[in-house]
Amino acid sequence: MKRNRTVVIAAILILALMSAVGVAAEPPKVGSTLPALKLPRLDESKVSVLIIQVFSLYCPYCQKDAPNMNRFFSLIENNPKLKGKIKIIGIGAGNTQFEVNTFKKKYHVEFPLTADPDYSAHKILGEVRTPYFIVVKLNGSKKMEVVYSRLGGHENPEAFLDEVVRLSGIQ
Repeated sequence: MKRNRTVVIAAILILALMSAVGVAAEPPKVGSTLPALKLPRLDESKVSVLIIQVFSLYCPYCQKDAPNMNRFFSLIENNPKLKGKIKIIGIGAGNTQFEVNTFKKKYHVEFPLTADPDYSAHKILGEVRTPYFIVVKLNGSKKMEVVYSRLGGHENPEAFLDEVVRLSGIQ
């Protein structure tokens, strides 16, 4: 009898916690405005497109995709028409700055990575799994329009870049 009462009390507490936490936000949808995030400052006079990669040091898929993202970054930086217009930022979901720096060093990542140890950015972005990619068009002082939102790595960096260019309408 006492055990049944304990189970019922535990179930009530779990339900109460679940309703207090609420339902997680969904990932940004194409056509929506990117929710407000604390991101490194960008020179908006040049940058037309921002690519956000949500990753984790402990994600084997992120580790596997790191060389592809390095290739993707090189394709942008070596193209005079795209360099400075497309920026990539990685957000380390649940990662401390030490963990982000470890990922950056181990996988030779050249684009900026930022720590998100308390998952605050991760929660705003819908608690997505990793790696997750969001591409937003920056329209000057207008809000950031999501043009791409997808879970998973990119086997073909060239095809991903072509898609980013097409979806963003970058010239």
